[in-house]
Parts: sequence; C-alpha cells; structure tokens
Amino acid sequence: MNVINGAMFVAIGAAFVAAMGAIGSGIGIGRTTAHAGGILSEKPELFGKMLVLMALPGTQGFYALVVMFLMLQFFGFIAGTPKASLPQGIAMLLVGILIGFVEFKTALDQAHSALGALDLTAKRPEESGRAILLPALVETYAILGLLSGVLLSLWVSKAVF
Repeated sequence: MNVINGAMFVAIGAAFVAAMGAIGSGIGIGRTTAHAGGILSEKPELFGKMLVLMALPGTQGFYALVVMFLMLQFFGFIAGTPKASLPQGIAMLLVGILIGFVEFKTALDQAHSALGALDLTAKRPEESGRAILLPALVETYAILGLLSGVLLSLWVSKAVF
C-alpha cells in the first residue's frame, strides 16, 4: 500500500485551514473582548451595542470550518471513503494553506478595525450602527476567502490529473 497518497494531503490542508481560522478568530475575539471590557467597566449600558463588534472577528473561524468540511466532503472523507490523486492532494494542501492564512489575517485585521469601532461607540453611542460598518468592510475579504476555498475545492475535486 502506498503510504503517500493524495487523501493524506487533503486531510492536512483541511486541518490547516480550520486551525488557522480558529486561531485567528480566537486572537481577534480575545483582543476585542479585552478592549470592550475596559469600556464596559465604565459604561455597562453599551454592552448590547458592543456585542457584535466583539464577535465579528469570530466569523473567520466559521468560514474556515466550512472550507474544511467541504474539502473533506468533496474527497470522500465524510462518507468514509477518502480518495484523491497525489496532484489533487497537493493542490488541496495549497488551498488549505492559502485560505487558512487569508482567514487568519482577516480575523486579526477585523479585530484591529473593531477596536476603533468600539472606541467610537464608547465616545458616541448613537454612532454604533455606523461603527459596525468599519470592521464589516474587512469581512468582505474573509467572505472572498471562503468563496475561493469553496470554489477551488470543488474545482480540484472534479479535475482529472
């Protein structure tokens, strides 16, 4: 039996994308909640307006999980029959690495943007609706990473090489 096969690389890519999305989201939420904690210690009535801002960097973890699940689904892991050619496996490893870095980086950038939005909300609570738009702009690129991961995974799973 061949020890090195494509399915192994698909699994590594899937694990990598999930891990990077989760790590980035964890760091991002940690930063936003720590910052909000300081604000809320003086203005606890702003919790409802700050909740979305604290949670937004967590979406990348979910996007990465979706990409991981689809990678595993497209290559038969969910059904218990993993199968991929070596070129497909290597391609999926690269997809996992690249989309993993996109989700990791956008989670950190979104947290950074959310910190400014939290400060805006603290100083001008009536602007909380507009403040959410600031980190939501970064969300666009996290979603593009998700879509890229889904489309590339689908394409590689159907490709014959």
